Amino acid sequence: MNKIDSLINPKSIAVVGASNRPGSVGSAVFKNLLQGEYKGVLYPVHPAARSIHSVKAWKQISDIPDDVDMAVIIVPTEKVEAVVKEAAQKKISGCIIITAGFKEIGGRGAEIEKNIQALANGSGIRIVGPNCLGVINTDPELSMNASFARIMPRPGNIAFISQSGALCTSVLDFAAGRNIGFSKVISFGNKVDVNEIDLLRYLKNDPQTDVILMYLEDISDSRRFMKISREIISETGKPILAVKSGRSAEGAKAATSHTGALAGSDAAYDAIFKQSGIQRVEGVNELFHYAQAFSWQPIPKGNRIAIVTNAGGPGIMATDAAIRHGLKLAEFSEATLETLKRDLPPMASIHNPVDVVGDALPERYESAISDILGDDGVDGAIVILTPQAMSNILETAQIVPRVAKGIDKPVLTSFMGLSDVTVGTQYLESHGIPNYTFPEAAARSMAAMVRFGESLKSEGNGKSKIRKLPADEEKAGAIIAEKLDGNDQYYMPENEMSEILACYGLPLLKSGVAKDVSGIAPMIDQIGLPVAMKIMSRDIVHKSDAGGVRIKIKTLDQAKQAFVEIMENAKKYNPDARIDGVLVEQMAKDGVEVILGATRDPVFGPMCMFGLGGVFVESLKDVTFRLAPMWELSAEKMIQSIKSYKVLKGVRGNPPSDIDAIKDCIMRLSQMVSAHPEISELDINPLIVYPEGEGCRVADGRILLKRTAQIQEKKE
Repeated sequence: MNKIDSLINPKSIAVVGASNRPGSVGSAVFKNLLQGEYKGVLYPVHPAARSIHSVKAWKQISDIPDDVDMAVIIVPTEKVEAVVKEAAQKKISGCIIITAGFKEIGGRGAEIEKNIQALANGSGIRIVGPNCLGVINTDPELSMNASFARIMPRPGNIAFISQSGALCTSVLDFAAGRNIGFSKVISFGNKVDVNEIDLLRYLKNDPQTDVILMYLEDISDSRRFMKISREIISETGKPILAVKSGRSAEGAKAATSHTGALAGSDAAYDAIFKQSGIQRVEGVNELFHYAQAFSWQPIPKGNRIAIVTNAGGPGIMATDAAIRHGLKLAEFSEATLETLKRDLPPMASIHNPVDVVGDALPERYESAISDILGDDGVDGAIVILTPQAMSNILETAQIVPRVAKGIDKPVLTSFMGLSDVTVGTQYLESHGIPNYTFPEAAARSMAAMVRFGESLKSEGNGKSKIRKLPADEEKAGAIIAEKLDGNDQYYMPENEMSEILACYGLPLLKSGVAKDVSGIAPMIDQIGLPVAMKIMSRDIVHKSDAGGVRIKIKTLDQAKQAFVEIMENAKKYNPDARIDGVLVEQMAKDGVEVILGATRDPVFGPMCMFGLGGVFVESLKDVTFRLAPMWELSAEKMIQSIKSYKVLKGVRGNPPSDIDAIKDCIMRLSQMVSAHPEISELDINPLIVYPEGEGCRVADGRILLKRTAQIQEKKE
C-alpha cells in the first residue's frame, strides 16, 4: 500500500463538487481552503460553473491539465464511485470522500461503499471516509483546511483523529475557547480504506505532533493497533489519549462462566487500550484536560507532588483527589522546610500542602513555588488560587511560568472560578501552564501524566515480549477434539478440565472421581486426608447452589456420608442431570482466593481475566481483562490493577502472596486459550495463592468448549 502523505500534505487539490451556492458543503470546503490560505494549487471541479469563488472551474477531473495529488469529493452518493474511478485513472494518490449515505444507512449505500473499497484495493488510491468531516493540517508551510468545519484551529502540537465528524466540529470550538492548537485534525468516517492504524503510523513520525487524541467507535485490527500504539509510545514518547464510545453493559452476554458474565461489550476495548499504553478517558472535557497537561508540560519522573494553596479547603480537596488517583504528597527535605519557614509568615503551613494563607501576594506564591520545585523529592506541583479581595490574580499568574522555566517538572494550576480569575487563567494558558477550574481536575490530570511516565519506564524492562512456556499442546488438542466429537459444544467439569490444565503445567491438587461409595476408600488412600468433595455433572454448573460441595472432610466415614448427601442433593436440584460421580480432591491449605478466567470476544478473540476470587466475584467485579496472547508485563499489570492488590501484597500481619506464581498461571492460561480457539469460556475459581515462594493451586474450575472454525489469530 502506498503512503497517505498525499492526503495530509498534498501539493495540489481538486475539489469535486465545489460550489458557489451559499450554505452548501461544496462551498464551505472550497472557501475553507481559500480563506485558510492553502499553500498548494486548487482546482474546483463543477459540471456547469465557469468559476468557483473566482477560481477557474473544470468540468471533470480528467480535464485538469496538471498532476493532482488529492481529490476532495462532495457529490451525491450515486456519483461517488465514478469520481473515484476517474481519480484513479488520473493517477491521483488520495481522495477524501465527505459525502454521506453509505454503509451507515445500509442498502444501496452499503453496496456502493463495497465497490469503492474494491476500487481502492485494486488501484492503490488511498481514501479517507466516506461520511467524514475532512482533513485539517495547520502546518504553516501548508495551511490546509480540507473540511467543512466552521473553524480553522490555531497551530499546535496535538493531533486529533476521529470517526465522528460532528464531534470534530464541537472539539474545534471547545479547543478554540481553551487556547488549544492542533497539528492535524482528521475525521475518517466509515473507514472504507484509511483507518485509525494508518493514521497512527503517519503521526508516529509527524514532527508537528507531540500528543495524539482519538475518538473511536471501533478498532479495525486489535493486534496491529496495539503494535503501532506501543511503537509510538516507546520509540517517540508521544502520549496517546482515547475516548471510546459504547461503554454500556448492553452488549454483555448471558454466560455459563463468571468470566463470560463479566466480559461486557467494553471489556475487550479496555484491555486493548491498557495493553497499548493508551490513556482512556471518560469524555471530551477530560480528554482536553489531559491533552493540555501532556502537550504543555514535561512528564513527571515520579508520583510525588507538592500543593501550594491560599486556602485550606481547596488544598484538602486537591490532596484527597491526588491520593485517590494514585499520587503521593511529597515529603519536603529539612532544607526545603527551613527555606519555607524563612520565606512564609508564621501563620502559613510549611508542610505539604503548603498554605500561603488568604492574604498572599504574588511574592509569597513565588517563594513557595520556587522552594518546593527546588526539592529533589518533588516530582511536580499543583498551584491553587482562590480569588480574594487582596489577591493580585494577574501578577500571581505571571510568576508561575517564570518560576517553572528551566525546571523539568510539571506545574498545573487551579485558579478557581470563571469570572474573577479570567485574566490570570488566560495568561497562564497562553504561557503553557494548564489551568483547571477545580483542583480535582488538576490532580486527575497530573495522575494521568504519572501513569504515562511509569509506562515509559516499563517499556525498557525486558518484559515486553511473549514468553512461550513448555506445554503439551498436541495432547490438549486431542482431548478437546475427543470431547467435541459429535457435539457443537461441550461443558467440561473440573475433573475433565484438569486434564487440559495439566498439559499447560498449571498447579493442580491431587484428585479422582468416585462413581459410588465403594470407590471412596481407595481414593482417600491415594490422596490422603483432609479432602474436599464435589458433584461432577455437565448439567450442574454452580455446584454450591446445588448443595454439591463438602469441604474439610477429615475421616473416611465423613467422606462416605458426604458422598451420599451430595448425590441426593444433586438429584433434587436437577432430576435430569447427567452425573459422572463425585470428585474427591486434596483439601487445599487456606490462602488468598483469586479467579483466573478466559472468554472469546467475537471480534478480538481470546481474552484472559484476573481478579478477586470466591463466590462474590460477580457482585464485587474486582476483575480486569487482557487480550491473549500477552506479554509478561501485561500479566504483571493485570495483577497490580485490581483494587484487591493490597490484599495480595499482605495486610494486617498476613504475608505477601506469591505474585510470581499468579503471573506464571496467567501466562500459561494465555498460551492455552490462544492455542485452542475451541475454549469458549473458562473459569479457575478459586486459584488459592500461598505466601511468597510457596506457589498456588487450582481449587475449582470449568471449561465450555465450542466447535469453531480454526482462525489464525495474529500474535501480540
